[in-house]
Amino acid sequence: MKGFLGFWTLVIKSLALPLAIGSGLSVGKEGPSVHYAVCTGNVISRLFAKYRRNASKTREILSACAAAGVAVAFGSPIGGVLFSLEEMSSYFPLKTMWRSYFCALVATAVLSAMNPFRTGQLVMFQVHYDRSWHFFEILFFILLGIFGGLYGAFVMKWNLRVQAFRKKYLTNYAILEATLLAAATAIVCYPNSFLRIDMTESMEILFLECEGAEDYQGLCERDHRFRNVVSLLLATVIRIFFVIISYGCKVPAGIFVPSMAIGASFGRSVGIIVQALHEANPQSPFFAACLPDVPCITPGTYAFLGAAAALSGIMHITVSVVVIMFELTGALTYILPTMIVVGVTKAVSELFGKGGIADRMIWFSGFPFLDNKEDHNLGVPVSHAMIKDVTSIPTNGMTLQQIEGLLAEDNYQGFPIVEDEHSKILVGYIGRTELRYAVDRAKRERTLSPQAKCTFAPPPSADVTTPGTDIITPGLARMDSFNTIGFAEPSTTASASSSNFINFSRYVDTTPVSAHPRLPLETVMELFRKIGPRVILIEYHGKLMGLVTVKDCLKYQFKVEAMEEVANNGQHSGHGQGNGAEQQGDERLWELMQRVAGWVSDKVSIASGGRIRLRDSLDLPRETLAGGAGARVGSGTNRTVRSQGGARDDQILDGTEDEDEDGVELENRQTYPHGSTSR
Repeated sequence: MKGFLGFWTLVIKSLALPLAIGSGLSVGKEGPSVHYAVCTGNVISRLFAKYRRNASKTREILSACAAAGVAVAFGSPIGGVLFSLEEMSSYFPLKTMWRSYFCALVATAVLSAMNPFRTGQLVMFQVHYDRSWHFFEILFFILLGIFGGLYGAFVMKWNLRVQAFRKKYLTNYAILEATLLAAATAIVCYPNSFLRIDMTESMEILFLECEGAEDYQGLCERDHRFRNVVSLLLATVIRIFFVIISYGCKVPAGIFVPSMAIGASFGRSVGIIVQALHEANPQSPFFAACLPDVPCITPGTYAFLGAAAALSGIMHITVSVVVIMFELTGALTYILPTMIVVGVTKAVSELFGKGGIADRMIWFSGFPFLDNKEDHNLGVPVSHAMIKDVTSIPTNGMTLQQIEGLLAEDNYQGFPIVEDEHSKILVGYIGRTELRYAVDRAKRERTLSPQAKCTFAPPPSADVTTPGTDIITPGLARMDSFNTIGFAEPSTTASASSSNFINFSRYVDTTPVSAHPRLPLETVMELFRKIGPRVILIEYHGKLMGLVTVKDCLKYQFKVEAMEEVANNGQHSGHGQGNGAEQQGDERLWELMQRVAGWVSDKVSIASGGRIRLRDSLDLPRETLAGGAGARVGSGTNRTVRSQGGARDDQILDGTEDEDEDGVELENRQTYPHGSTSR
């Protein structure tokens, strides 16, 4: 995506992230930190030709920068490397791991030297535990793991519903939406003592042991236990609600820290309840492992494990969570409880569908992304998914006017080159961008007739100055690397004939990636992952049979999954009715919001004596609100319903569309229809 890792994205996000965090919104800084760390690596690497001209080297830089971003956000260099390996990178060789480790190490060392909090800690919620745990507590650890899995499934389901509503109705009100969210968050959260403070500060308080630590709002006092448990559970519910409606608005927003804060508040409440149970029944056989006159239950460790469960549940990551939490505490004794909690969370999460919120957002936005973590077993050849009706270009016979007519259409990203339309013998492939560049440069070099003949045939040999060449293409001389359209400077006698012939053969890829029609579709998907071509041509005995793109593979995969869901559940019609009910609910909610906005604007107008009129800026025609990105919001909705048996027939973008430098938001990708059907 053009501009997604660009300089202006880095500058704007670096300035906007502190403002978004300072506003009190229920969003985190860790996700955006990874983004602008990768932006930094991309911008710096472009200064060196070694990386600018080598996409493989650039990917190594980006993987290392992602590791450094997580390492700085959590003070966890090893966890950052594992996060880059587990979540970010599709190809992670050993040398990339070492370079990522070195980058994360340097980033953490610089952060430690800066000492940002003047406490010697790399993050505010860094704690140390000096007590062990007891085996009877595993029962409560499992409860925390179940909560983490349910939390992740619940937030992902409803956040995607909110995203669909936002795309359909709130696209034109991004600034107003963010302002109202910040105001509502402040008003609702201020009465609660655990929501009033910053999320990282609340985690620091909830993680701490009671002995030898500052007692915040009587958190460790026995007399205030009931009040604190109620307050913590309320904080959990309210924070979940605000995370659902805030994540995805037009501000730099992460979900790591909000999820950890939610898990910490729930875990601390469970820890307080377990501590109260132990003190009420100290002689119970269930607590027989507790030593007398020694604190047995540490509620802070429950908050710590609850944070790990919520983070794993929302992101569907396991190993890196365990290592990050270990590096935050330095407590070797709590590695096993953390592994138990994360393992239970993973098992519960898998019951509600695969993929974390990042994967769900990719599917929702229609990006053609083949996840390397998914195992495909479709059992069909590629001919089932390929496009058979292909627009190809013959090597000879087409005019310049016909070529420009093809380029004027936005339906194709490239064209196979064949000997002729009858034989379909595959010669090569030319991309749309290369062909556009070649035509424009040829027209700049000389005056060309619209009826000029275009040839895409490769030269018969390296030296085309043989006598026979002049017979095939008059005026054609030796192909020079500096000669734009394959002609030497025309002489007086050859100028007329040279303006009627254009040779585009130097722009043709004569060795495109091709496959046999009976090649398994899983193998073709692996080719897309490993090699990364834009298109794979399907040929049989040298003849072009069709082509396949990532979009075609994903469409076939979604179709098969939808059919399997329908076959297993047999409730396709019921789900369709449910989808209609959801749309009606969205309509009613939007009408209610409009009525409330109208009432508020009228009151403001009356109070100001008519000097302030909000209604003029709020009352837009319905077509304005439902058009643009909203006209295609059904794609995201279908994806959300897909896990319940709905069809998955929405648009899948190519991911190679040219965007403006500012067009890095997910919502904007479905505003432009030019990429929706491109091949």
